[in-house]
Amino acid sequence: MNDVLPNETPVWHYLEACLREITASYGYSEIRMPIVENTQLFCRSIGEVTDIVEKEMYTFVDKGEDSLTLRPEGTASCVRAGIQHGLLYNQQQRLWYMGPMFRRERPQKGRYRQFYQFGLESFGLKGPDIDAEIIALSARLWKTLGLNGVELQINSLGSNQAREAYKLVLVEYFEQNFEGLDADSQRRLKSNPLRILDTKNPSMKELVEKAPKLMDHLDQESKQHFDGLCEKLDLLDIAYVVNPKLVRGLDYYNRTVFEWVTNDLGAQGTICAGGRYDGLVEQLGGQATTGCGFAMGLERIVLLLQQQSRLKDKLSSKTDVYLCTLGEVAENSGIVISERLRNELPELKVQLHCGGGNFKKQLKRADKSQATIALILGEDEVEQKTVTVKYLRDNVEQSTIAQSEVGDLLQQIFSS
Repeated sequence: MNDVLPNETPVWHYLEACLREITASYGYSEIRMPIVENTQLFCRSIGEVTDIVEKEMYTFVDKGEDSLTLRPEGTASCVRAGIQHGLLYNQQQRLWYMGPMFRRERPQKGRYRQFYQFGLESFGLKGPDIDAEIIALSARLWKTLGLNGVELQINSLGSNQAREAYKLVLVEYFEQNFEGLDADSQRRLKSNPLRILDTKNPSMKELVEKAPKLMDHLDQESKQHFDGLCEKLDLLDIAYVVNPKLVRGLDYYNRTVFEWVTNDLGAQGTICAGGRYDGLVEQLGGQATTGCGFAMGLERIVLLLQQQSRLKDKLSSKTDVYLCTLGEVAENSGIVISERLRNELPELKVQLHCGGGNFKKQLKRADKSQATIALILGEDEVEQKTVTVKYLRDNVEQSTIAQSEVGDLLQQIFSS
C-alpha cells in the first residue's frame, strides 16, 4: 500500500484533470462503482485459473456469510452495474471510472497492492471503429501529457471458438517441448496455455518464438475486424507493432487486444491495456452485448510524468501570496484581508500565517511556501489601513500601499 504525499498530489490532480477533459471530449460519462463486490463476479469474469483470482484477490467472508472481494479491476464491476441498472441492452454506452483497486502482487516500481486505476468501457458497438477510437483517445492522452517513448502493441485473439481451437494446437506444441517449460508454464499448460506466450522467463524466449501463431488461426470475421482496425490506425497516423505474443491475463478478452508499453519503468513496462470482451455481458447474466475498453494504472503514469521536467511549473504546489501578521490586532485584520483576496482573485493561492511568531520566523515560513509575494501586516499598517508588499523572488524594493489597492497590484503582478 502506498501514501500519496502533499508534494506529489499536484501531479495526480493534473493527470486526473486531463483524463476528465479528454474523455468528456469523446462523449464518455462517469460511473462510480463500489469497492467491494461479490467474489463470484470476478471468478466468473476474470477466470478461475488466472493469477488474479488464484493468487492476488483480497477476499473475506462477512458476518452474513457472503464471500466478498476488494475489486481487483473495474470492467467486471462496470458490466455488473450496467446489467443491474438496465444501461446496456439495446443501447450504446460510453463510460469511464477512476478509483482504487486491490491486488496482492509482488510490489514493483509503480505497482502497489492498493493502486489507482482509470478505466474506460464502451458497449453496443461491434465494429473496429470503436477499437480505433479508444486507442486514439489514449494516444491523445499521451500527447497531452507530453509522454515520450510509449509504444502501441496490438494483436487479435479471434473469436472464442477460434481461440479454443488454437489452444489445442498450442498445447500440443508445448507438450512436445514440455522439458523446456518452467514450473509456472507447466502448471498453466492445461489451465491457461495462452499465458505461456506472455512469459517473462528469458530461457523460454526461443521456445515461445517458435510456437504456432494465433494470427494464423483466426476466423475470417476476426481477421477482417483486425485488418479494419489496422487500416484506421494507419489513417490516424498512430504507429503500432503487431505482437503475436500479446494475449492479456484476463479470460474475458476476444478479438482486439492492445497495450501501451514503455522501457522507462523497468521490466513491467505496460502503462495502459485493453481490448474487446464481446461475451462478458452475457457471461455475467445480461443480454448479449458487445464491449470494448481499456484500463491504466495511474501510479505508473505519474512516475513517467515526474520525469517530464517541462511540467514542473504546472505541477507545482507553491503558494502565490503569504500574508504575515504581527500582533493580535493584525491577526484579526489579516484573516479578513486574506478572505477578501480569495474572493477577488480565486485563481491565486493565498496562505495566511497562523500560530504567531516573530517577523523573522514568519518570513522564513513565507520563503518555505515558495510564495512570490509576502504581504506584511503589523499594528501600524492596521491603523493606517495599509499593507507592506515584499518581493521574495525578484529584486524589487518593498513598498507600502493602501489595503484597498492590494487586489489590483496582485492581479497586475501575477498576470504579467
